[in-house]
Amino acid sequence: MENDSLNVVDSTVVDNAVVDSLGGAVDEIQMPTAEQLGISITSGVVGVDGTVQPLFVTVGDTFEFPVTVSWNVNGSALLVVPTSSATAKGLEQVAVSQESARAVKDGKEMASITFTYKIVAQDTGDLNVPAMRFEIPTPMGKSIDLRSESVAVRVDAPFNPLPFVVGGFVLFCMGVAGLLCLKRKAKARAAAAVKNAVAEELKEQMLVLKRRAASADSREWLLELEKVCKVYAAERFHLDAATVNLESLLKDGRLEGWDALLEEFAHARYGGGKRDAFENRETWKGAMKLMGIEEE
Repeated sequence: MENDSLNVVDSTVVDNAVVDSLGGAVDEIQMPTAEQLGISITSGVVGVDGTVQPLFVTVGDTFEFPVTVSWNVNGSALLVVPTSSATAKGLEQVAVSQESARAVKDGKEMASITFTYKIVAQDTGDLNVPAMRFEIPTPMGKSIDLRSESVAVRVDAPFNPLPFVVGGFVLFCMGVAGLLCLKRKAKARAAAAVKNAVAEELKEQMLVLKRRAASADSREWLLELEKVCKVYAAERFHLDAATVNLESLLKDGRLEGWDALLEEFAHARYGGGKRDAFENRETWKGAMKLMGIEEE
């Protein structure tokens, strides 16, 4: 919470208690609303157009969800206390951090506190990050309540390369059967069709990884990229994807220029470590180039 020279809400914005003229009893204090105090709350990532951006994650991912409380400083600072959890159906809060900031907007000094919740997606489907609740203590012993909006989040199943491998194998078997009874021209067409189908599958897999570069666990993300590369090598060198050894292909001189990428895969298998999103994106670009896949 923000702790500067001003640590409470200005008491002048709260109505005084009404004192009973006979017994001197104090009536209940009527607290002002957050809107009356110029306090606003925003949940989720806000785009340049001022709207909250939709959330799309993969089950098992840990994603960050910010909630920002803002107010016109005007000689006062706020103590903002979170009183609820981001845990909900299919979602689990694992951590929360906060950061204070000040800025000048339209000639007025604005202060804000951003609470960043780390949430693990545990189930697939259309889920919701719940409305978050906060309290602002006042000198009168009562608190001002704040409540954010609930935000929808779409959680998809993780990428599974097995259907693509099985599909490619089935197409290969069909191609072999066709080669036995068709002419040479028909054989060439069947082979081209299989190659194009696998190429499209690889492209789709890589686009899924691109979308997850910023949200997925770095080690798991690299290991999934390695699986895609093995499917690529199996298709290119006519091998069984389940037994492809990229290191052996590199030593044989069949994967020229793959040294750095395979070092990253090895590091991920034997420990890994936290990586920034831009590192994953650069690795993704390098893999796309090595496999000759164009995004457009």
